[in-house]
This record gives sequence, structure tokens and C-alpha cells, in this order.
Amino acid sequence: MEIFSREGLWGAFVAAHVIFAVMWMGLLWFFNFVQTPAYAEMDVAARNNAFDKLTWRALWWFRWAAMATVVMGVLIIAIEGGNLYTGNFWRSTPGVTLLVGILMAIVMLYNVWMIIWPNQQVVIANARNVAAGGEADPNAAGSARAGAMASRQNTIFSLPVLFFMVGVAHFYDVSHFSYRPSGAKWLVFLLLGIVVIAVLELNALGKISGRGNTGLNVIYETHKNAMYSGIVLIVGFYIFAEILLRS
Repeated sequence: MEIFSREGLWGAFVAAHVIFAVMWMGLLWFFNFVQTPAYAEMDVAARNNAFDKLTWRALWWFRWAAMATVVMGVLIIAIEGGNLYTGNFWRSTPGVTLLVGILMAIVMLYNVWMIIWPNQQVVIANARNVAAGGEADPNAAGSARAGAMASRQNTIFSLPVLFFMVGVAHFYDVSHFSYRPSGAKWLVFLLLGIVVIAVLELNALGKISGRGNTGLNVIYETHKNAMYSGIVLIVGFYIFAEILLRS
């Protein structure tokens, strides 16, 4: 059967990658655009019950969808056979833009498993304990803030990641962009992407503006701010491409 050939497996991994990515991004946006604003309007008892019954289940699908998305992406590159994803591809316009998107997705996966999930465990355990009549955990507020900042940063990254993924075939591989930029322009674009990712991620970890609501942390204060910041990244990277990667 064709599915068991290299080409068939590649197609299956691509389909799975898209399905898991939709699940991951959908839940990420649900948490940030729907759940967080709604929880802010609930009384404590209702919110604690929702953490226990809803958020706990959603986080299971969320973290494993994130893992599966990245694993399927790695398998897509590994199973392709070296005809497309060669060294020359990563130095091309669609390749280097995709690479920046891949780096963002890996950082997002790190945030899910190493920041969001551990901190949400503290928040949910506190909600369950308080609902059962126990004392509130004094660490819960700090954990909630740390998880929220990482989640909002993932929301910011999610928009350019999707743009880069679609852009491989629909933006950066056609029109006026050069498939192989002259000199080391592709490397300059990559380094700019790494700097942007590093600065934003360090900020999300509380290393630049702390855990307060001032400085660069303003991008995390509302879901609208996060959405606007993601759009700014899309526009900014497109301008970089116009400057560096045009034919």
C-alpha cells in the first residue's frame, strides 16, 4: 500500500502535523481569548470548580497536542529523504522563514511543558484544595502569573508561526522574493529572528521586565495586546523579508 512507502508516510505525517497543530493552536486561543477573560468574571467557587473540571482536561489535550505537533514536524523533515530539506533549502527564502517558525514552535513547546503545565498544576491543586475547605496556597498567585505570561507569549508566537508555515508555499516561494538570497542575507534574517525570539522569551520568563505589568510586560496584560503583538511580529518579519530576501 502507498501509505507504507516513504512518500505515503510523509503525506501521513503532514496530515497529522496539521491536525495536531489545529488542536494545539485552538486550545491555546481558547485559553487566552475565552477562558481567561471568563474566569476573571466568575466568583471564586465557580472558577475553582471550572479549574478542576474543565481546565485540567483541556490541559491534557493541550500539552500532548503541542508535543505531537512538533514530533510530526520533525518526522516530516526526517522522512522526506533529503530531496527537499537539504542545506540549500534552509538557506532559501522559504527555508529560512520556515526555520524561524520552527524555532518559535520549539520555544512554544518548551513553554507548554516546562512553564505553563508545572505552574498550572500548582494553580489547579490550590483550586481543588480551597474548594475542599483547605487553606489557599500562597504560591498559587505567582504560579498563575508565570503560567499566564508564558501562555500569552505562546499566543504572540502562534500567529507568525502559522504565517511562516503557510508562507513556505504561498508567500515566500512565489512573487518577488528570491528563492536563494544573495550572500549571507538569509543568515541575517535568521539571526534577527533568533534575537527577537530570545528577547521575547526571556521577557516571558521574567528576566527582563520581571513579573509585573510594566515595561515589555504590557504585551501580556490582555488577550488583545497579545494578539496585536503577534500581528506586529508578522508585519515586522515581512518587512525584514522585503529588505533582505527580495530578488
